[in-house]
Amino acid sequence: MAYFEMAKTVLKSVLHGPATIRYPAQPAKITPISRGHVTIDPSTCISCGMCMRKCPSDAICVSREEKTWEIDVLRCHVCNCCVEVCPVHCLTMETQYSSAVTVHEGRHLVKITYVKPERPAKPEAGPKESAGSS
Repeated sequence: MAYFEMAKTVLKSVLHGPATIRYPAQPAKITPISRGHVTIDPSTCISCGMCMRKCPSDAICVSREEKTWEIDVLRCHVCNCCVEVCPVHCLTMETQYSSAVTVHEGRHLVKITYVKPERPAKPEAGPKESAGSS
């Protein structure tokens, strides 16, 4: 009986075409909840490293000293964990899929350009004057 089921599936695929799309030859459907790839806004990143600690595949590396953020796109599972945990929301999940690659090109390196704002100067307290002295 299993042979008939397999023959039925083969005939259906031959007559109607494959059940899956042929990405990247045919573009994938894009919906508002599609996950394509992670992007960063380097001007708002504070180099906290929360995304690196939360990443289940260890695809992200943050270096505070060098002020760099790296992602290995072939290791990334596109799970959205890093975007959810980012305290300043500098990471976003784009809906566009990245193109297919056949050669590993290494890690994608981004220089962080965030500049920590200066704290406002505290007002200096003058000498206290007593209210009842003449």
